[in-house]
Amino acid sequence: MIRLRLAWRLARVIVHLLAGLATCALVFPWAGRRLRDAATRRWSRRLLAICNVRVEEAPGAPALEHALFVANHVSWLDIFVLNSLHPCRFVAKAEIRSWPVLGWLAAAAGTVFIARGNRRELRHIFKGIVSVLRQGERVAFFPEGTVGQQGSVLPFHANLFEAAIDAKVALQPCALAYLDEAGAWHRGVDYAGDVSFVDSIVTILGGAPVRARVACLAPIAGEGAHRRELAQAAHDAIQAALRPVDASPLLAQSGSV
Repeated sequence: MIRLRLAWRLARVIVHLLAGLATCALVFPWAGRRLRDAATRRWSRRLLAICNVRVEEAPGAPALEHALFVANHVSWLDIFVLNSLHPCRFVAKAEIRSWPVLGWLAAAAGTVFIARGNRRELRHIFKGIVSVLRQGERVAFFPEGTVGQQGSVLPFHANLFEAAIDAKVALQPCALAYLDEAGAWHRGVDYAGDVSFVDSIVTILGGAPVRARVACLAPIAGEGAHRRELAQAAHDAIQAALRPVDASPLLAQSGSV
């Protein structure tokens, strides 16, 4: 029965990915921002539903329409969880581009990929982020630079935080948590260590239901700040929002999508 359920969900994911490819090829080239955001939100929600992931928005600050979003990085699900609520232009590590199909879809949705250690490319991408922010869009990235274990937040790389300063926009931290039905960390979502993308998606598709909690936190003014101060303030806010481990009282007040 478990194998049959896994095979059925995997088949649905494949069909859904093909639908996403068609949308990116036929709709995105001529669609405006509002239509792209609506399509991205709808597609992400459907993907998560197939994966048995329910997204819940925890009480917190309203999500800004125009800001630099930063979030802790837990899983390949993170981009789609955030997009299911608040579609963003993402900045992500180059390895994501090599993910089967999902990497291509992320690129088609406007994700910008960064190669580690390439300072020249980083500067070019930084200018692009500032330009997009000045156009009134929302940009998001994961400042840890890699995935971490749930409940802890790795130190933030400060370089890209300067984009909020140059573009004179607010920085909005977002705390991501994946919980099981008892309100504890859902360890089937962990993507750190030697877990491969294929191993992760098989574990999620064949595992117990997941509750993805998104908490948008109080914005931090970017103008006039220092990038290291912004990085530390965002880190501390997200770390504080992830405590305590049992977040079920918060989830009881959350809204589901």
